[in-house]
Amino acid sequence: RIKEIAVQIKKDDPNEQRELLLKCASTALSSKLVARQKDFFSKMVVDAVLSLDELLQLNMIGMKKIQGGGLEDSQLISGVAFKKTFSYAGFEMQRKQYKDPKIALLNIELELKAEKDNAEIRLDNVAEYQAVVDAEWTILYEKLEKIHVSGAKVVLSKLPIGDVATQYFADRDMFCAGRVEEQDLRRTMRACGGSIQTTTASLT
Repeated sequence: RIKEIAVQIKKDDPNEQRELLLKCASTALSSKLVARQKDFFSKMVVDAVLSLDELLQLNMIGMKKIQGGGLEDSQLISGVAFKKTFSYAGFEMQRKQYKDPKIALLNIELELKAEKDNAEIRLDNVAEYQAVVDAEWTILYEKLEKIHVSGAKVVLSKLPIGDVATQYFADRDMFCAGRVEEQDLRRTMRACGGSIQTTTASLT
C-alpha cells in the first residue's frame, strides 16, 4: 500500500524537486510559532538546504537570533555569519569588505594582560620591572608581525583581541574580530579550508 501511494521525486527536474521541498518545509512549519510566515521561512529553509553539498553537511547551517525587529527581517546569508564582537576604537577604521582574502583562524589571545596561570616575579629594582614589561610588548608585537607577514587580511580569534592589536591591524588594512564563537570559527574552517591555529609560530 505504501508503494502504491508513494510520491516519486524526480531529482533530474530541479524545479519539481524544489516545489516538493517547499511543500514539505511549509507543512513542517504549520505547527510552529512562525506558522503565519511559513511561506517566507519555507523558501529560506529550502534555499539554505539546497546550497549544501557533499563537503558542506547539514550542521553547517547555523542560526543567529537577534533581539528586536520583525520575523520577516530574517535573512539568509550565503556564507558564514557571526555576531558583531566586542571591539575597540581601531575597529571602526578597519575595512569591512575584501575580495578573496586570506583568513587567519586563531585560538590565540592578542592583548596585554595578566597570565591565566598564577605567576610570581620577584624584582629588586625598576629596571627589572621595565625589562618584564618590554618583554610582554615584544612578545605581542612578534605575534602581530607574524600574522601580518602571513598575508592574512581577515583575522578571527576565539580569544580576545585587545586595543593595541586592533589598531595594529587597522593601520595595515586588516580586519580583526576577537571572541568569535568556536562554532562559527569551525564553520569558517570547513567552508574555506584550513585549520584553527593555536600559535603564530607556524603561520605561513
